[in-house]
Amino acid sequence: MTKPVLYSFRRCPYAMRARLALASAGLEVELREVVLRDKPAAFLEASPSATVPFLVTSDGVVDESLDVMIWALKKNDPEGWLDMPEAGFEWIARADGPFKDALDRTKYANRYAGVDPATQRDVAAAFLSDLDTTIGDWIFDRPTLADFAILPFVRQFAFVDKDWFDVQPWPKLQSWLERFLGSERFAHIMVKYPQWQPGDPPVAFP
Repeated sequence: MTKPVLYSFRRCPYAMRARLALASAGLEVELREVVLRDKPAAFLEASPSATVPFLVTSDGVVDESLDVMIWALKKNDPEGWLDMPEAGFEWIARADGPFKDALDRTKYANRYAGVDPATQRDVAAAFLSDLDTTIGDWIFDRPTLADFAILPFVRQFAFVDKDWFDVQPWPKLQSWLERFLGSERFAHIMVKYPQWQPGDPPVAFP
């Protein structure tokens, strides 16, 4: 059987979380690293949205990162990431919606007319403050989908201004992020791959 093909971009938080789930599930795919400023024709033809990540399977295209995560974990979930309270999906929805909107308007304020990045940072910070009150070592009593669906975006926000982030009163959130950044799992999904070109030999991931 032909392996699923994952189009990915190393630094994109959506692509990170797709790779995290595939690695947890132990599902081998063919990885095609895309450079977003130089999207190959095969990528544009295959992706309904022309964004990363997306997964091409024998049953069709899985085009949203959270759907890729759930697809992989429904195939194999040895760590029980899908076994989480319904509140986990509520946290993911808040992260993917209002928090990500505020993150984008903080980091890329010049793309949004009339936006005050300081105000948007406050909106994002309110979400992180709420999350800090919930986290122990993890959002729930052990790692679940919610942690790894949200962590790449917290990482992205933190590095907009790491000095500012590090002095916020969020000790549990900061520890959660630092453990993730120092983990073998994070190092594994962040290995650099060359830009994919048609005709290149397949690259297996994980």
